[in-house]
Amino acid sequence: MLIEACACSFALLSAVPATADVLASTPAASAIPEGVRAMIDKAIAGGDTKVAAAVLALAREAHPEAAGEVDAIEAAWRAGLAEEKARREQEARRRLASAPLFDNWKGQVEFGASRSTGNTSNLGIYGALSAEREGAEWTHKLKARADIQRSNGMTTTQRVLASWQPHYSVGDRLYAYGLGQYEHDRFLGYENRYTLGGGLGYGIIASDDVTLDLAGGPAFRLTDFTTGKTEPTLAGRASLDFAWKITPTLQLSQTGSFFLERGDGSASASTALDTKLIGALKARFSYNVQYERGTPPGVDPVDTLSRATLIYSF
Repeated sequence: MLIEACACSFALLSAVPATADVLASTPAASAIPEGVRAMIDKAIAGGDTKVAAAVLALAREAHPEAAGEVDAIEAAWRAGLAEEKARREQEARRRLASAPLFDNWKGQVEFGASRSTGNTSNLGIYGALSAEREGAEWTHKLKARADIQRSNGMTTTQRVLASWQPHYSVGDRLYAYGLGQYEHDRFLGYENRYTLGGGLGYGIIASDDVTLDLAGGPAFRLTDFTTGKTEPTLAGRASLDFAWKITPTLQLSQTGSFFLERGDGSASASTALDTKLIGALKARFSYNVQYERGTPPGVDPVDTLSRATLIYSF
């Protein structure tokens, strides 16, 4: 009987798994309380990355014993965000690459009154058009503006500019650009000026609220002066393009370009403050400076122009 009882007990013990095996086969308990985990899941599902990051940070601080688990949750969440962002960017590039030529254009039309100081001081009419098309690798920028002022029945300002600037993306922020530009300003000493150029540009700052681009390169200029002389020159060109979205309805921008030529040169700069009115309509207050070295005798080399205009975006 004793032998049979021992044999029976041994059989029962053999049928029970070892304690270590039981623990290994049981899922490890989470160190994050159920309520906290539910809050984390809700924040992540909400789609607001700032809120989700804040909730994860609070959970890590409130439960340091679960820091490793919170880190793992955050790592998986951020990996998913990166994967989704890459997928969206790839899809956007595919759509841009297959879009017809006349699609994906956006821009604005500007019109208003102006007041100039310098060579002239009077009121006039100003109009401008700018358009941009962003492609998978190429971006095209078109600009045109005209400023005509009359005083006592006489034209005192007649300034026209039109330009085309294609950009080719070399890297995330580096790009190569070309430039074709036409200018007319008889009161600064030239009837026509044609410019062809190119070079490299770089986005120094590229955030949602602030952008800053610097660009530069060589240029060829052909100028028909009011004296009847036509002169071709080689020049170096540098430009700056800055924009700061102060609030969702208020933006400050600064653009400028400088051409350095042998014995000559020109520069222009524009500072503008845009405020949103209704829908696609904005108001702009701007101050422009135009400098021309080597103007005819008696002509001020600096013209300034203050403007109040309305802008319609499309």
